[in-house]
Amino acid sequence: MNILMINATMKKGKSYTIGRALIDRIAGEEDQVQEIFLPKDMPEFCRGCARCIREGEEHCPDYLIYLKRITGMIDEADLLIFTTPVFVYHTSGQMKALLDHYGYRWMVHRPEGSMFLKQAVCIATAAGAGMRSAIRDIRDSLRWWGVSRIYTYGVALPWDTLEEADEKKKDEMREKLEQIASRIQRDPGKIFPSPGVWIRFHIMRIFQRRKKEADIDQRYWAEQGWLGRKRPWKET
Repeated sequence: MNILMINATMKKGKSYTIGRALIDRIAGEEDQVQEIFLPKDMPEFCRGCARCIREGEEHCPDYLIYLKRITGMIDEADLLIFTTPVFVYHTSGQMKALLDHYGYRWMVHRPEGSMFLKQAVCIATAAGAGMRSAIRDIRDSLRWWGVSRIYTYGVALPWDTLEEADEKKKDEMREKLEQIASRIQRDPGKIFPSPGVWIRFHIMRIFQRRKKEADIDQRYWAEQGWLGRKRPWKET
């Protein structure tokens, strides 16, 4: 299994530590684990030029320097783990900037077929509240990318480090991480889209088929065979 952890900040704080603890419960010696730290690995904001949507992702001004490498890592991963502290009730600006670069991959445009066989975990920590909205910032993109299984864990930790947490909270975190780890499917052949992803795909398929003039998105769907009987989560 290839595991990619995408961290919303460069600080290896509470959200990062929880993400690593989850990986320790999942990864075996044969598995590959890679990490991305923001903003180091993607310091640029989306410029809103929409060239990725109208012309293709390779026309993004950040494609060659940053996006090509990150996209390759995402596509090769079987499991994506996103970690973020809560910034004013949302994920970090750095994480949002990364996700903005993938607007062209939303199902309304040109979703990557491998996403429909992927799993993801979204982890958010805060001193008090805001975990749900921070997770939603990331989960919305993952759903529209087509990621079939998304697990979430938001936890309030009013301590500077996890070591300072009381034993009750530590036990709760261990139990939650064990639950998530037990649900991770190691066989991609057993992963199927959730009802929400399935419905989105078929609505977008109808949308593409009804276009009166072919554009880059419709041509992409046709090339994948999705306007016919083929689906990204099965061969025919």
